[in-house]
Amino acid sequence: MACGVAQAPAATRGVRIVLAVDVILGVAVLALLIYRQLSVRPVNASALRLIAILLIIGLLQTYRFLSQNHAHPLTFATIGGSLVLAAIFGALRASTVRIWLDNGRAWSQGNWLTAALWVASLAAHLGYDILVAHGNGIRGLGVATIVLYLAISLGFQRVLVMQRAHRLQLAGPAAVAKP
Repeated sequence: MACGVAQAPAATRGVRIVLAVDVILGVAVLALLIYRQLSVRPVNASALRLIAILLIIGLLQTYRFLSQNHAHPLTFATIGGSLVLAAIFGALRASTVRIWLDNGRAWSQGNWLTAALWVASLAAHLGYDILVAHGNGIRGLGVATIVLYLAISLGFQRVLVMQRAHRLQLAGPAAVAKP
């Protein structure tokens, strides 16, 4: 005890620091994704690079968590359920993205509902973690998988937006007016 205040063991402090870094990274990624979604952007495969980077980071964070905690079949089922949530929110957000053609090129832009669904998606992920992940070794799984969750959700959304843009391009410029 220093100055009458009990200090947490070093291992506990280390876990708290890792959790704090995971949360900060997750919120930073969410802010970046919302910013990019609200910007006018061409619909092309360039976003797949960001998805790949986020997927690698998310897998590394998840691996770190699983290697430090006892991986149980319930842990993997919990991750699977969370990723299903990610896909559902990705599909919902994809329907809110405006897509149009300009000189034969597809463009996209999200709106306030897209941004709100990003926030709701992250809240659902963390809420799911609170509801499902009760046991030792699984507590903190939601925080450890934030970036993986966001990568999967963005991936689903992007694929659906690219499919819509492709259908629009096949229909031709007469099918849609410029916004």
